[in-house]
Amino acid sequence: MGFNRISLGIQDFDPLVQKAVNRVQPYKEITPLVDCIRSHGFRSLSFDLIYGLPHQDRHTMGETLRKVIALRPDRLACYNYAHLPERFSSQRAIDRLTLPEPQEKLLLQQMISHTLQDAGYLHIGMDHYVLPDDELALAQQEGRLQRNFQGYSLHMADDLLGLGVSAISQIGDFYLQNERELDAYYKMIDQGQLPSSRGCKVSSDDKLRRHIIMGLISELKLDIVECNRQFGIDFATVFEQELEALSPMVADGLLSISEREIDVKHRGRPFLRNICMPFDAYLKAHRGDQPPPRFSATI
Repeated sequence: MGFNRISLGIQDFDPLVQKAVNRVQPYKEITPLVDCIRSHGFRSLSFDLIYGLPHQDRHTMGETLRKVIALRPDRLACYNYAHLPERFSSQRAIDRLTLPEPQEKLLLQQMISHTLQDAGYLHIGMDHYVLPDDELALAQQEGRLQRNFQGYSLHMADDLLGLGVSAISQIGDFYLQNERELDAYYKMIDQGQLPSSRGCKVSSDDKLRRHIIMGLISELKLDIVECNRQFGIDFATVFEQELEALSPMVADGLLSISEREIDVKHRGRPFLRNICMPFDAYLKAHRGDQPPPRFSATI
């Protein structure tokens, strides 16, 4: 039918961790599923892993990584668990005291990175690992890598059409999100309506900031000279405050900034979100006495 890539939400292989997040899927069940996927000729198999889950520690993570490497997926996406029980009711069953501390989460992230790279995977962007011959690795070398709502992908088209409940589309200068409630989604479909429930038009400032963040998050650098030429700006003047906000990270050796480029260093990779955040105008655009929305912690 034309589907060529498949992703499995593994999260973790430890039985206690799986039970704590209500996601029981034993390794012995995943192994034949992987064999089945490969027998059907999918071009790429991807696993999702999550660090920071309840009861995770270096021992359980080491065992999960051993099993993952044995199955040898083409790609791995390793995400930081966001504990937001006030937003997601299903998380209220999770005991907060069983979650690893931030320092432990950082160690888990570093353990994942080192173990996968030692096993032959390349670190793409901030949370993806791929085999050297994967098209994402080649795309990054050629400057064709991009970040979208599902992670990293090739820049193959200007428009992205999201299908299904809550899916997000990027069409022209617009971002559109489909209805998030299942009943309301099908009702709109049955009435012959597009199921989009909200959207926004991208401004010129949005496009500039998207270009900057996309460069940092995909290529781990930003060509300031090219940015000035493409958008007709003086980067140092327009982003004086943002550059000032990054100065402590420069002092910590996470990145370097010159007149010509911003370059993310190896030790800055775990903090790539933090490096990009000063350029996100919407993080600092809260008005009046409204409390800022809560997002997941970067570490």
